[in-house]
Amino acid sequence: QVQLVESGGGLAQTGGSLRLSCAASGFTFSSYGMSWARQAPGKGVEWVSGISSDGSDTYYADSVKGRFTISSDNAKNTLYLQMTRLKPEDTALYYCAKGRGGWVTREVDEHDYWGQGTQVTVSS
Repeated sequence: QVQLVESGGGLAQTGGSLRLSCAASGFTFSSYGMSWARQAPGKGVEWVSGISSDGSDTYYADSVKGRFTISSDNAKNTLYLQMTRLKPEDTALYYCAKGRGGWVTREVDEHDYWGQGTQVTVSS
């Protein structure tokens, strides 16, 4: 069965960095676009970044562009999110999600599997 397991969250100070990882199993990782999304307390799920199946295309929400970098290692079936220059408003539960095809979609509903999430807290 499909499994997505996030790790790497934690507490960071404003301006600091964290690197999230998502270990995928149960499907052909190299055939699907993947995304990171987040949910802050009391808010809906926000798409953050996505990468195409071959890693050639990456996209970012305006709120994180220039600060976050998405990448994937198809040999390790792992998705990453390098987060730099963190802000308190980045505080959220971060999820990795599998797309329905090899492309990137910003639509939360177009992802069919989600991990359990990893908490990121940025102190001011």
